[in-house]
Amino acid sequence: MKRFKMLIDGVATESISGRVATIKNPANQEPVAEVSFGGRVDAALALKAAERAFPGWAKIEPQRRGEILHRASDLVREKAEEIARLLTQEQGKPLRYARNEVLSSAEALDYYAEEGKRNFGEIVPSASKRSRSLVISQPLGVAAVISPWNYPVDLLAWKLAPALAAGCTVVAKPSSKAPLAATEFVMATEEAGLPPGVLNLVHGSGRDVGSELVENPISRKVSFTGETTTGKEIMEKASRHVKRLSLELGGHSPAIVCEDAKIEEAAEACMYRAFSNMGQICISVNRIYVHDAVAEEFADELVKMTKKLRIGGGLDPDVDLGPMFSEAQRQKTKDQIADALDKGATILCGGSEPEGEEFRRGFFFMPTVLDRMDHSMRMMREETFGPVAPMMSFSSNDEALRLANDSRYGLAAY
Repeated sequence: MKRFKMLIDGVATESISGRVATIKNPANQEPVAEVSFGGRVDAALALKAAERAFPGWAKIEPQRRGEILHRASDLVREKAEEIARLLTQEQGKPLRYARNEVLSSAEALDYYAEEGKRNFGEIVPSASKRSRSLVISQPLGVAAVISPWNYPVDLLAWKLAPALAAGCTVVAKPSSKAPLAATEFVMATEEAGLPPGVLNLVHGSGRDVGSELVENPISRKVSFTGETTTGKEIMEKASRHVKRLSLELGGHSPAIVCEDAKIEEAAEACMYRAFSNMGQICISVNRIYVHDAVAEEFADELVKMTKKLRIGGGLDPDVDLGPMFSEAQRQKTKDQIADALDKGATILCGGSEPEGEEFRRGFFFMPTVLDRMDHSMRMMREETFGPVAPMMSFSSNDEALRLANDSRYGLAAY
């Protein structure tokens, strides 16, 4: 079984402790690969390597940094099929979507390769003729980037690409539950000609590796995508050193279907955004509000489209949906469905695990459409992160806006 190592100071290395984790396929629970599992000491070594490499990388011309990122993009595209297969095997999404994610990460490298050249300063008008105010953009230092399991390659690329383009050095921590494709992406990027220590990668838990990356004073910028509670903890820890911070946390996105909507188009859009990646997206549609006049027509169309979706192992080219990522995610979805049913909701389709021997060992769940929802139900107030499309009707635009805004989340809306 292949062993995936960490990257510290330009060298692929095992963890100091020698710990190893086995990554399993959520479609069948079969082992995919092993990964070196690091801790605080490994993270500290990576931060020190990035700190040493920072002055030299910061002095390199933006044009040259851009050339390296373009080369990295080319290498990722050359390895796209290999990386995509790993992504499907460790995360579950169908191969064609995994392939799209990898190619999107290559586009991020290309995009920021060019943006780095345009990182201009500015001259600010002064009240005095005897002075000028200049704003100069300079690289900040070491960036710690922490990415999640649902889009482990794409979301990592969106973090490390701008940091490298700006002249920062990076220590990356992909999800400990889905680190394989992200590791291959990082290794391809490093092979493009980055000096040792400019890009580092440490595997491990958020409790150990993540905490060290946030708490260690070497890191001057922290970028995190993930669960809201963890984001709050990172914000508190980063504040002790007044670090720059970027957080993308949970979401509970509403979709409003008005009386004059084209029903077929609206149903297709809601279906795609509710069930894509098995609903495991922070900007997934979590609540659908439909005008009374078209609620029945919309529900019929959404159910018809949902029943056509094909579910199975992600490497099967004919499937639309793979397994959920974990049993914990599946159980959370079941619990929220049960709560909704207890409070008066109805199931229009789905709501259970698929039948058949091919689904027995994986974390599969049928895409589910619920009707007669209201805001007393957990699903209408808490992030589900599962393949469910819950519907609630409204009678006026003002009511729809009030319902959509009745949430502590604010990440996206449709």
